[in-house]
Amino acid sequence: MERHLISAADLTRDDAVLVLDTAEELARLADRPIKKLPTLRGRTVVNLFFEDSTRTRISFEAAAKRLSADVINFSAKGSSVSKGESLKDTALTLEAMGADAVVIRHHDSGAPHRLATSGWIGGSVVNAGDGTHEHPTQALLDAFTLRRRLGTGRGGDLGGRRVTIVGDILHSRVARSNVHLLSTLGAEVTLVAPPTLVPVGVHAWPCEVSYDLDAVLPTSDAVMMLRVQRERMNAAYFPTEREYARRYGLDGGRMARMPEHALVMHPGPMNRGMEITADVADSDRCTAVEQVTNGVSTRMAVLYLLLGGAALGGAPGHAAENSAEENT
Repeated sequence: MERHLISAADLTRDDAVLVLDTAEELARLADRPIKKLPTLRGRTVVNLFFEDSTRTRISFEAAAKRLSADVINFSAKGSSVSKGESLKDTALTLEAMGADAVVIRHHDSGAPHRLATSGWIGGSVVNAGDGTHEHPTQALLDAFTLRRRLGTGRGGDLGGRRVTIVGDILHSRVARSNVHLLSTLGAEVTLVAPPTLVPVGVHAWPCEVSYDLDAVLPTSDAVMMLRVQRERMNAAYFPTEREYARRYGLDGGRMARMPEHALVMHPGPMNRGMEITADVADSDRCTAVEQVTNGVSTRMAVLYLLLGGAALGGAPGHAAENSAEENT
């Protein structure tokens, strides 16, 4: 892997499989009495969040702490940023504090790339979501969940699997990252949305586009529902919520038209009753809660590879045994 993780499009197939395999090893920690590794002891990971987030920030914090890193949580609200401090000045402050990795979420697309290429900090930069651009670790945890649930083992990819992503594609960094990563891993991706919520230039992406959800459900191995991001909308993109749910929402009737093995995914938070009904969200086929669990293992793998070195060869499992011995 490179020194930074800014875009899912930067990952080769081998890079992605390495992260997924490492996450598989690290996931075994969850079954141990002691869930920590000494791998990143003495390293400092900063969560630099300019946008509100509970799920992603806590996931990165848990991942870093399980690798024994020191964690600093920095929120823009109530900080010098709210008083007008620039990204550069904030970055220079973090560099002065000795940050080894900065996990950044920012409302401006391109901010993580700017941070990684500016020379302001010497550590690794991990994009935790930037504007409507990308969210690469979400795509990795989604791929990890798909690989586990669809039976592709260690070292495998998602060759031939069909993944349908439904909803607000226009404002979704999750959709962009998943299209890049899933196609790199061999999956066939179809985007389904109202025409008003399909980005200009989408036909250059490595995916198909459909406006008819019912037509693609019978051939889907997984259906990923996206939240309608009203906070990013400054116009009316569809007539009413009811009309949107009728045409693009996933309910029990539509789920029944999916193959028996097919999964329902959601990156969260959910708008129950709009893009997904409660019975579907709470069904055994919905992996939303499992995705949160897998997010910790996947983000551990990313930090492990960026800060701990990519020469693995079973190292996570070996380190876990050493950690257990040290703490007994």
